[in-house]
Amino acid sequence: MTNLVPPHGAGLLKPLLISKDLRSQALLKAEKLTKIPMSSCEVCDLLLLSMGAYTPLDGFMVEADWRGVCEGMKLEDGVFWPIPVTLSAHKTLADQVAIGEEVALVDNETQQIMGILKVQGKYIPDLKLQCEKVFGTLDESHPGVAKVLAQPAVNLGGSVQVIDEGWFPAEFSDLYIRPEDSRALFQKMGWSKVTAFQTRNPMHRSHEHLVKIAIDVTDGVFIHQVLGKLKPGDIPAPVRVEAIKVMVDNYFKPNTAVQAGYPIEMRYAGPKEALFHALIRQNFGCSHLIVGRDHAGVGDFYGPFDAHHIFDTLWEGALVTQPLKIDITFFCEVCDGMATAKTCPHDEKFRINVSGTRQREMLSNGEEVSTKFGRPEVVTVLRKFYDTQV
Repeated sequence: MTNLVPPHGAGLLKPLLISKDLRSQALLKAEKLTKIPMSSCEVCDLLLLSMGAYTPLDGFMVEADWRGVCEGMKLEDGVFWPIPVTLSAHKTLADQVAIGEEVALVDNETQQIMGILKVQGKYIPDLKLQCEKVFGTLDESHPGVAKVLAQPAVNLGGSVQVIDEGWFPAEFSDLYIRPEDSRALFQKMGWSKVTAFQTRNPMHRSHEHLVKIAIDVTDGVFIHQVLGKLKPGDIPAPVRVEAIKVMVDNYFKPNTAVQAGYPIEMRYAGPKEALFHALIRQNFGCSHLIVGRDHAGVGDFYGPFDAHHIFDTLWEGALVTQPLKIDITFFCEVCDGMATAKTCPHDEKFRINVSGTRQREMLSNGEEVSTKFGRPEVVTVLRKFYDTQV
């Protein structure tokens, strides 16, 4: 038996998907309830509650938990939690719902009933406070801020029962690995120390370098990618999956890396989101999370290593999963290989800075992508995608 990290804040995972034999009956019940539409982000949060990735949460946050998370990164019971997980509703709809009442949770895009919420609290959150505490800014050019400030005025909190996981499991059948599945897989592979690598982009040479550093110091790497909505211009998940697969197949030793995905929607909260990603990976059984330059950042809202430093501010026992902090990576023409600012002694003029943004630009413009930047097999997959976008 391997000794994986425990689920966050609990001895056991807490998946909220009800058993198959109860789903038909639950759906019939939900159809008669008041319908609460969910945004795409809220749908993703429900799916993460469903699979137990948000252990130990029972559902969407009531006011005491929301405020504790915003002001001190703690749930009301003192358990560490860095980002609110909430469900919002327009006031006219919220006014129709009483405390103690059950409501049906509906995907606003598909109109599919996905779950039942027992309302344990209704409150009007201070969205500016939330943005200041979570994102560190009120600037609406920040996509996370803009999304929060645009949400309906009232939050409904309470425990949930998930009836249906929607289209995600079928669409991403090879990637949709739940925490109980990843833990079983790690045990089967004999892994105790597992590093998660969060990505919403295909892997270029810098990503490869980060992941191989992690393989050297732990038993294996869980390449865990975002399956929820991305920013405009980001590469769709199916293309990204193929690109990562050809890299792993051609440049990684067998049984050192596992590719999977999870249905999260990025908030771009920088340091706070790095903590959130580590907490979620603890539930998946990962002991470490790669935290590189500007993890989960956007624009110039965060310093390149703010996500490194925030882990040092946590109290003892807040989080078991630890960051694997890695400096800026690049290709050094003097070293003739990938390096970091900690390992390369040469002047910056010899460095080829490898980034997903630059890779997208080169592919969009039909530029040649050097092998110092991306593996040729990966570039072939991506170029085939970009050729269809003209």
